[in-house]
Amino acid sequence: MKFLDQAKVYIRSGDGGAGSVSFRREKFIEFGGPDGGDGGRGGDVRVECVEGLNTLIDYRYQQHFKARPGGHGMGKNRAGGKGADIVLKVPKGTQIFDEDGETLIADLTEIGQSVTLAKGGNGGFGNAYFTTSTNRAPRHANPGLPGEERWIWLRLKLIADAGLVGLPNAGKSTFLATVTAAKPKIADYPFTTLHPGLGVVRIDGREFVLADIPGLIEGAHEGHGLGDRFLGHVERCRVLLHLVDATGEDAGKAYKIIRAELDAYGHGLEDKTEIVALSKIDAVTPEILKEQKAKLKRAAKKEPLLVSAASNKGVTEILRALAVIIDNNRNGDAEVSAEEKAWHP
Repeated sequence: MKFLDQAKVYIRSGDGGAGSVSFRREKFIEFGGPDGGDGGRGGDVRVECVEGLNTLIDYRYQQHFKARPGGHGMGKNRAGGKGADIVLKVPKGTQIFDEDGETLIADLTEIGQSVTLAKGGNGGFGNAYFTTSTNRAPRHANPGLPGEERWIWLRLKLIADAGLVGLPNAGKSTFLATVTAAKPKIADYPFTTLHPGLGVVRIDGREFVLADIPGLIEGAHEGHGLGDRFLGHVERCRVLLHLVDATGEDAGKAYKIIRAELDAYGHGLEDKTEIVALSKIDAVTPEILKEQKAKLKRAAKKEPLLVSAASNKGVTEILRALAVIIDNNRNGDAEVSAEEKAWHP
C-alpha cells in the first residue's frame, strides 16, 4: 500500500428539491384545493474517522465528492425524499484545513469522530404551504436551496507514542524491524525510507506504537533532502528516540544537526522528552565507540544509551525507558481529562 499523508479534495453537498405546484383533482370534489408537497433536503458531506486506515491514498484517485440532491415535491402532498449523504472515511490523526491550507476546520484524533463539512440545501415549499384564508389557491412554490461547495485539504499526522528521528542511515528502520512486526525497506544507502512507518512494540506486557520518520539532513527546514514534510508525524508523539550512527564521522555534530532542525521546525518538537542512543555499536572498535560516546554526551548533555538493533544489544533497555515515559505521559493525560470532566459550579 502506498503512503499518502496529504490530499486536496473538492466537496459539494446536495441541492434541495423543488416544491410542487399541484391541485387536488378528484371526481365529485369540486374545490380540491392545492396539494403540492415540499422538496426534500439535499445530502450532507461528512468526514468520519474510522479504524483500519493509515494513509490517505484513496484520495489520490478520487478528488471530487458530491452528495445527492433532495427529491422534488409531488402532488397529493407528497414530500421529496432527502438526498443521500456522502461520507469521507479518513484514518485517525487526520486534520482538515480550508482551501488556504492554514485554517483548521477539524482535527480527528479518535475513532468514530465525525464532522459535517457541507450541509445540504433545504427543500423548497410546495404550493400547499402558501395556502391562507385569502389565498385559497396559490400557484407558486419555492425552488430548493443550492448546496455548499468548497475545496479542503486533508493532512494526516500519524498518532504514535514514540517517534524515531535521526540522520539517514542511522539505523531507524533496522530498529523498527527488530522491535516490531513492521517490515520497512532496509539498505546501506541514504534515504532508503521515503515514507513514515508504524509498528507496535510489546515489552513487559505493555504495548505502544513506534513511528519511523524518514531521515532528516542539514537544512531540511529549508526544503533540502526530503525536507521537513514528515516532521508533522512526530508532533503527536509523547517521546522521541534520537538515534545517532556510531560509524559516522562525529556523533556530536550529527546530534546537533537533527536538534537544529527540530528547533527550526517548532510546533513543540523542541520541548519533547528525548532519549538519545548511539546505534550500530557492534560495527566499530571499542576505542572509536568510547570516543563517539564522549562526543555525543557533550553535545546532548546527557548519558547516551548504546544499542545495536542487528545484534539486539541494548534494545530491551531502550524499550523499557520509552515505555516508562509513555506510561507517565498517559497517566498525566488521564488526570487532566478527569479534571476537565469534573463538575464545576
